[in-house]
Amino acid sequence: MTHTGHVHAHAAEPMADFSRESWEAKYREREALWSGQPNAPLVDEVENLAPASALEVGCGEGADAVWLATQGWQVTGVDLSATALARAQVHAEASGVAAHVTFTDAAIGDVIAAHGPWELVTSMYTHPGEGGRWLVETLAAAVAPGGRLLVVGHHPTDPHAAEHPDLADAAFAAEDVADALDRSEWEVSASIRERTTLGEGGHERLWRDSVLVARRHG
Repeated sequence: MTHTGHVHAHAAEPMADFSRESWEAKYREREALWSGQPNAPLVDEVENLAPASALEVGCGEGADAVWLATQGWQVTGVDLSATALARAQVHAEASGVAAHVTFTDAAIGDVIAAHGPWELVTSMYTHPGEGGRWLVETLAAAVAPGGRLLVVGHHPTDPHAAEHPDLADAAFAAEDVADALDRSEWEVSASIRERTTLGEGGHERLWRDSVLVARRHG
C-alpha cells in the first residue's frame, strides 16, 4: 500500500480490522485507495541497490512493486485483496513491466516456502493482526544471504495512527521489532522518520514512520 502524498478519505473513522474481507471491502469502496506513487522510504533505501529479485508483502495497488520493476527488479507482490491485485496488474501492464512482476493473494508463508528467498524483502505499512514482530520474523526467513529486509510501519506516536484505534494498537517501534533479528546474522538499523504530505485543502500533515532496515550477512 502506498501512503505517499495521500490521506485516507475517511480519516475520522476507525479502521475496522486487517482481515482479507476488510481490505477487499476498502478497495471496492473507491476506484483508487492510494496515490499510485512509490513510498519514499522504499525509494530512499533501494534506488542505489543493484536490482535482483524482490518480494513485497502488502503490495496493494502495486505502486511500489511497479516502481521496483521499472528499476530492473524481478518482483513478487503479495496482498490480501483481489481487487487491489487486479489494479496492480493493470498498473504493471500500463508501465510496460508486467513481465517483471507476479502478483498473488496466496498466504505469505506459502509464497515464501514455494518461491524464496529474495535479495530484497519489503513491507510498507502492513500491520498484521499477529503484530510487527511476527511480520519481521516471517519476512526475515525470506531474505537471501547478503540480501536486505525493509519494513516500514506507523510509529505508535504517528498522528495518523492516533486517529485509528485499531491501527494505533498495531503500530510498532522499529527498535522493538528489530529484536526479532539475531545480530550475529544481521546488520540492523532501526529509526523513526518524519515526513509531511499535503492533505485535503492543502493542509500539511505530519507522519511518523518506524523504519527497519536489515542486511543478512552473506
